[in-house]
Amino acid sequence: MSANSFDLPEASLRTLNNSKWHKYAPDVLPAFVAEMDFKVAEPIQRAVLNVVEKADYGYPMRNGGKAGVALAEAFVARMENRFGWKTDADLVVPVADLVQGTYAPVLAFSDPGDGVVLQVPNYPPFREVITSTKRKLIPLQMRDNGSAHVCDVGELAGAIDKRTRIFVLCNPQNPTGRVFTREELLAFGRFAIEHDMIVLSDEIHCDIVYPGHTHIPFASLGPDYAARTVTLTSATKSFNIPGLRSALLHFGTPELKARFHERIPARLMGDANAIGVDATVAAWTQGQPWLDAVTAHLRKTRDHLITTLAKELPQVKVHAPDGTFLAWLDCSALGFNVPAFDFFHDRARVAFSAGETFDPACPQFVRFNFATSTEILDRILERMVDSVRKAGVA
Repeated sequence: MSANSFDLPEASLRTLNNSKWHKYAPDVLPAFVAEMDFKVAEPIQRAVLNVVEKADYGYPMRNGGKAGVALAEAFVARMENRFGWKTDADLVVPVADLVQGTYAPVLAFSDPGDGVVLQVPNYPPFREVITSTKRKLIPLQMRDNGSAHVCDVGELAGAIDKRTRIFVLCNPQNPTGRVFTREELLAFGRFAIEHDMIVLSDEIHCDIVYPGHTHIPFASLGPDYAARTVTLTSATKSFNIPGLRSALLHFGTPELKARFHERIPARLMGDANAIGVDATVAAWTQGQPWLDAVTAHLRKTRDHLITTLAKELPQVKVHAPDGTFLAWLDCSALGFNVPAFDFFHDRARVAFSAGETFDPACPQFVRFNFATSTEILDRILERMVDSVRKAGVA
């Protein structure tokens, strides 16, 4: 992957018809939605062009079977090669979207009024799933211990009951960027087993993990853990193809999958987009050199962000994320009289993700997407620093 793949100029990025570069006014630099400002891996581009150049838009078959089978088989190979997790393609249900893939298990394994444990702050659609389906949200607070964001299931002792059915795990965690250790995952698992809870394990960011940390698929912890785990994943975040609509659910056992389909008929789940399937298979089977280069670049931008804030805006608390390309910034000490998102949008002309969308108690936080060029990152940081200084709050 060439160096200029990480240096797309703003003018080029603004020609793309995507939300990231068009949601806000043209003078606003975006650092919000979780997509990257990089060219996709060449094998992915070839896979897409192969379909387009043939105008191959009929009902898709791959390798003599349904296209979703190819997706499932690529997932199984990827999990074993990258994480040492051996599983079965028959346990996979392809879907178009992981938000859809979150709603369906909640509907399948709980009823209105049942409790759902959710790590907080959280990816906003998780909260929407719980509230819109009339389940009871039971927060498991991620707390800053001075060096990282951690959570303790012991805090749930008085909050759960026999109607607490589901434990939502996000690993790597969005928005804090934590990659949970084996000991932490085992503690979550023991808690879920003790209270007979299904674990929805969102592992969509699993491929972007920095040195010193290791992603462990939750269902790989052992048979007892797998038996209650639905894994949600996709290549869309790590390989920068969110618009291609291809994702999957993996069930830890045939029995768990059968329970799911008792309430959610297979036809209701639809299927993954054919071009998205081909792009995902290319990503998982041929895209590792690209991903290695991207992760190395992201590590540099992450470290540059952390170093710059420590020097220029030390009031902002942030821990270097273990994984993802997202940083969780605590701006409380700056003393803004408006939400942090509003301050930086209005004064710095930078759009982050608003902290209150991840946790209503966090209006003085923002999530910073640093998956961009060094030049654009520097401009965002300069605007942040200048806006704070001009406002006289630092």
